[in-house]
Amino acid sequence: MNDAVSIARDLVRCPSVTPADAGALGVLERLLKDAGFEVHRVTFGEPGTADIDNLYARIGTEAPHITFAGHTDVVPPGDEAAWTHGAFSGDIKDGFLYGRGAVDMKGGIACSVAAVLDYLKDNGGKPKGSISFLITGDEEDVSVNGTIKLLKWCAERGEKFDHCVLGEPSNVEVLGDCIKIGRRGSQSGTLYVDGVQGHVAYPHRASNPVPDISRLIVALSDEPLDHGSAQFQASNLEFTSIDVGNTASNVIPGQARAKFNIRYNDNHTQESLRALVEERLAKACGNRIRARIVWEYSNSNVFVTKPGAFTDLAVSAIEEVTGRKPELSTSGGTSDARFISSYCPVIEFGLVGQTMHQIDERTPVSDLEKLTRIYRGVLERYFSQT
Repeated sequence: MNDAVSIARDLVRCPSVTPADAGALGVLERLLKDAGFEVHRVTFGEPGTADIDNLYARIGTEAPHITFAGHTDVVPPGDEAAWTHGAFSGDIKDGFLYGRGAVDMKGGIACSVAAVLDYLKDNGGKPKGSISFLITGDEEDVSVNGTIKLLKWCAERGEKFDHCVLGEPSNVEVLGDCIKIGRRGSQSGTLYVDGVQGHVAYPHRASNPVPDISRLIVALSDEPLDHGSAQFQASNLEFTSIDVGNTASNVIPGQARAKFNIRYNDNHTQESLRALVEERLAKACGNRIRARIVWEYSNSNVFVTKPGAFTDLAVSAIEEVTGRKPELSTSGGTSDARFISSYCPVIEFGLVGQTMHQIDERTPVSDLEKLTRIYRGVLERYFSQT
């Protein structure tokens, strides 16, 4: 069966916890090959990471080219005995499909595939332009051997994308309430403050870094990084841990460190953001405190797809099926859209995310059916514009 519910069940029944594929991409490969897609299975790896299997499939050779992106890997199920239905059972009960990945995001992939197959069936087996799928097995982990490398592989083959729909669970409460049109960037670092170790009874012989790091944390946290932008909320620096590595109560530590993460908007680049924080740190340190920041590598850059014709047609398709006009949002964490945005405009719209990563992850069957109709509406509008 090529309906979304059947495809979703087949995908959920593959225990594809990152980095395992467990047959999930094979389910998609068979369906797409049967529909006339040229399908490629591409494996990427690098030292210190697991090899990841990815899939790229395309039908059509002309513009415009719309691609549907997603990931078949899932997070671990946790205590499987705590699930009402098996974590990888794909059971349907009381109108809900249960299983790890039902929401995040095998259900969304199933809907996009079902919509495309239905569209092709009603349009002579070929689109007016091109339709493709970019599917990875490396989104829930380190994200180094998945979408980022698959996009580069496609570019080296001469593939060009005009627009992308990523089927992440974007909706907050009900289907149709939210489209993600951008994501804040993410940058982590560790603040180190150096002191001089010594005995607490002789503090004049030591230099305690604990009060100093406390002052710096307050200084870096209190002053806003910005006040938001047209599409984004204000950037935020959040300290997440403080440690001195000291188990003794009678020893002044020689060093203190604090980890932090910044979620930043389009007022900044990684470089300008780091420079701003370093400048504020230097000011707070003055000539006395010895401190430095060690920045972590980040591939989570800020991006936004500005409202326009593409977002308008998505909103129209959603309104037609759900009766709701979705909010165009840039809230939340990050996703593979951050990589795709370097190649073409991308929006994220999928299922309701309330139960993702939880015990008894589930989605209403009716939402799978509606999301399929929405994707079908996107395709109709997209190709009717040309």
